[in-house]
Amino acid sequence: MLYEIAKPFVMAVVRAVWAPTLSGHENIPEQGPVILASNHLTYADTVFLPGQVRRSVHFLGKSDIFSGRSPIARLAGAVMRGLHVMPVDRSGGGAARTAIQAGLEVLSRGDVLGIYPEGTRSPDGRLHRGKTGVARFALAAEAPIVPVAMIGAFEAQRGRKYFPRRRPRIHVEVGAPIDPAEVLARHPGADEATRLRAVTDEVMDRIAALSGQERAPEYASDVKRRLRAEQAAAKPAGTRRRRR
Repeated sequence: MLYEIAKPFVMAVVRAVWAPTLSGHENIPEQGPVILASNHLTYADTVFLPGQVRRSVHFLGKSDIFSGRSPIARLAGAVMRGLHVMPVDRSGGGAARTAIQAGLEVLSRGDVLGIYPEGTRSPDGRLHRGKTGVARFALAAEAPIVPVAMIGAFEAQRGRKYFPRRRPRIHVEVGAPIDPAEVLARHPGADEATRLRAVTDEVMDRIAALSGQERAPEYASDVKRRLRAEQAAAKPAGTRRRRR
């Protein structure tokens, strides 16, 4: 309910300040389950993308966002839930199964599920290796996957933590739907891992074609860990916090 009430007001502000644009809306089915699979460059993606789509979009969000105990954190969690962001523990194992179940519930209702196949924001503006959750959702729900490219978001956000600059203008490019069955037809007799990877790679190829991003062979989460380790190692010994 909060989503439908807040969306027009939020987007009125967003359009007045940032004037984002979107092309290819006709590629999003008007009804039935569908997955929007987008590159992920900034926190603002989760506003600029669904805000310009006529249908309501449900996103999976890190459970950490909802775990704060302060009044402000609890209010933020309530607002996020109202905006169709679902808390999911992404630590792996049983948590991964919970995430899959949450997404499948959205699709089983015939709704739109938004997902970032990279799993986290790109730390360097490149398009990183996709995780196979997007394929699991699509195959289990027999839902088409619509590739989406956020363009200009990384440059607009550079050096800022929360709000992107007004320039360059952020553009959303929506591509033609992908039918997972057509992808699997090119891999007859393949095992499950191969099937999931084939669909995921097709999605990432389509996103790359739309966004024009340089491809990276690694997962974004691995790149982030390496960068944090390099930054920690580069700090003078006297500035590092002592652990007890």
